[in-house]
Amino acid sequence: MNDLEYEELTDQLLLAVEESIERQELDLDYESNGGLLAITFADRSKIIINKQPPLQQVWVATKFNGHHFELRNGQWIDNRSGTEFWQLINDAASKQAGYPIALGTA
Repeated sequence: MNDLEYEELTDQLLLAVEESIERQELDLDYESNGGLLAITFADRSKIIINKQPPLQQVWVATKFNGHHFELRNGQWIDNRSGTEFWQLINDAASKQAGYPIALGTA
């Protein structure tokens, strides 16, 4: 993957998270700025998703831990646990919100 492809794919990923929050009318606030997306929960905890262009990764920091995702076979996969991006985001968001959240779904 070249740098332009990386930028396009990560922009699409961050936008998909934002659109999913909006579409589902979740009680979450979010702010996007320069390759960083911060999602704030009712308890003021956050999930931070940000691009890491030099490494061609996406990093996610949750209330519980941090994850580094790499593109493998068309999916963003945590390079330590092997967890897919949407699965991790939904698990972490559900824990932080205290109710089930399913981002990335229609």
